Amino acid sequence: MANSVLINVARDFSVTPGARYRSDGDHSGQEFRETFLEQHFEESTCKDRITIVLDGTSGFATSFLEETFGGLARKFGKDTCLKRLEFVSDEDSLLPDEIISYIERCDE
Repeated sequence: MANSVLINVARDFSVTPGARYRSDGDHSGQEFRETFLEQHFEESTCKDRITIVLDGTSGFATSFLEETFGGLARKFGKDTCLKRLEFVSDEDSLLPDEIISYIERCDE
């Protein structure tokens, strides 16, 4: 049976997520992807379900979300990402669908 991983962006990463790349400043989407997400996708035998809690931040730049989740899908495949990732937001009910759209369009 697969394990479950819970990542709370505000608690585990930053209440002020930044822009796309590390070179753009602190708390970038690239940093979040490389530090918190890729490790769970690295081993092909790892089947953990990853729940990402999006509440408690000051908001997300489009570039942060696309780099984090579109970048993850470009590296590991959109089907894998869609199967393994779950998004939770009580503060913005449209945010999970927005993120899913970045994953689905990762190869555009």
